[in-house]
Amino acid sequence: MILTDFATSPLSVMPAVVALGLAIITRRVLLSLGLGIVFGALLLVDFSFSKGTIYILTTVKSVLIDEGGINTWNMSIVGFLLLLGMMTALLTLSGGTRAFSLWALNHIKDKRGASLLAAFLGVFIFIDDYFNSLAVGSIARPVTDRFNVSRSKLAYILDSTAAPMCILMPLSSWGAYIMTIIGGILLSHGITEYSALGAYVRLIPMNFYAVFTLLMVFAVIWFKLDIGLMKNHEIEAEKNGAQTKGDHQAVDLHDEFGINESEQGKVSDLVLPIFALIAGTLFFMQYTGNLALAASGKPFSVLGAFENTDVGMSLCYGALVGLAFTLFTVLKQKIAFKLIFHAAWIGGRSMFGAIIILFFAWAIGTVIGDMKTGAYLSSLVQGNIGVQWLPVIMFVLSGAMAFSTGTSWGTFGIMLPIAGDMSGATELSLMLPMLSAVLAGSVFGDHCSPISDTTILSSTGARCRHIDHVATQLPYALSVAGVSAVGFVVIGFTNSLSLSLVASFIAFSALIFVMKFLSKR
Repeated sequence: MILTDFATSPLSVMPAVVALGLAIITRRVLLSLGLGIVFGALLLVDFSFSKGTIYILTTVKSVLIDEGGINTWNMSIVGFLLLLGMMTALLTLSGGTRAFSLWALNHIKDKRGASLLAAFLGVFIFIDDYFNSLAVGSIARPVTDRFNVSRSKLAYILDSTAAPMCILMPLSSWGAYIMTIIGGILLSHGITEYSALGAYVRLIPMNFYAVFTLLMVFAVIWFKLDIGLMKNHEIEAEKNGAQTKGDHQAVDLHDEFGINESEQGKVSDLVLPIFALIAGTLFFMQYTGNLALAASGKPFSVLGAFENTDVGMSLCYGALVGLAFTLFTVLKQKIAFKLIFHAAWIGGRSMFGAIIILFFAWAIGTVIGDMKTGAYLSSLVQGNIGVQWLPVIMFVLSGAMAFSTGTSWGTFGIMLPIAGDMSGATELSLMLPMLSAVLAGSVFGDHCSPISDTTILSSTGARCRHIDHVATQLPYALSVAGVSAVGFVVIGFTNSLSLSLVASFIAFSALIFVMKFLSKR
């Protein structure tokens, strides 16, 4: 089927604008994504309804099946969600979640402590953003619920520690992917003074958005910087508990489905399966990466394995290990098989809402790709622009692209080579600041986007309404983006990391002061 080419047309952004705008206005995510898909399909086929129907069916098929058969990436994420849902329900059945909550009550005394627990877990579990959001949500949610931390606040903590930590750590799925791209850029421009890993390490302090987003999380928790809609959610949680009636996802498995928690459960019944999940995932990331290295005749190395790992399948295998350990904790208590199967079914079913949203997000991602939204946005940087403005321009443009497309990884793939070529053609000394600006902008846009799978899975991990998470997180993300923009302007004009960090810290401190004032009103 011949599709209209929108690579040079502003219309290329319309399906994303329609979907995002309607989601914010109507607060109905599935309807908004569906209308965005239909509108984009009609644009691509010149408003032929018959061709549009065929295109939509083909797009839906591509979510499930690719050229090689089953779409293994999408299906592995679905499998991971289902397995983690089952594991969460069985942890509830075993009494491990209840035991951990009781333990936390003896060691954590207030809302601040419960929120800090979630934040520190998010910082330390950094191997993958999907894994981070779902695993940390499963561990921290019972504790934050006990202290009436709103599910929206928990979702914000999950989302604001997942991607930022993953992009700052070389030993993560994100780090491996980014180093692959950066290695090619350095090679193409003849830069040999540092390796891809060396360049990546130098980029870490320049990634102002990731750094200050993490600082903002702890500032929000410590100073109780609840502003905008977040303040309303926190007040509601304080009055009526974290599980609000208006939130179809903010429900307790016991209250909604009747899973009776065992009173024989121990803290180890939660900790051991979670540890097995983490260890299993790390092992299979190395194992699948090593298989890929061996197939290409390369020797094994930890970084090389992370660079070539099959993230989706590793998550599934790790979840199977975690599920096996969880089954052991319920079987040793001699819980009836009927109750075990019932709980596993309930846990898997609890993920259906998130899976449906993910399918719609993947479908509109295909539409946006066919609309050439990324190509159009990347073309906006061409022209006579002062080199000192390039870092902040790359930050803003990458943010807009990631927000519109819902993918930071896709934005990395498009914008990092463009940033490399532009710095090579104008000012080679700005190579690293421009690459860091792309990384920061991509995380910022992905962080805000309602159609981002990371955002969706953070809502799932916290079990809160997706659009509530988007709306409450947005003011914090935009504020940190402003701080980051200051840093990229200063580094563009001075090429000094020290000066840019000082300027950013001053802007961040002023922002915290303003937020403290607003939170008390």
